[in-house]
Amino acid sequence: MRDQLEVLFFAQLKEELGCDSWSIEIDGEVSIYQLKQRLAAQNENWLKSFSGKKLLAAINQQMVGDEAIVKASDEVAFFPPVTGG
Repeated sequence: MRDQLEVLFFAQLKEELGCDSWSIEIDGEVSIYQLKQRLAAQNENWLKSFSGKKLLAAINQQMVGDEAIVKASDEVAFFPPVTGG
């Protein structure tokens, strides 16, 4: 069964992609790494944003790594590393 997953984008990533969210179909569960690969396949601009950079990811507002598993009911967000002082 295919489920819709809503993915949120923040900061510079949102500007690069030209949107703050994207809905994508998933089958059951996918890893953050697999989700990045699927998002990168949307178009050339997205490929550049998702494959060339170190992006941070969060599931349900918890920071996660590329191996974390996403379900359709989760809130997923991607954003560039944050620097501050």
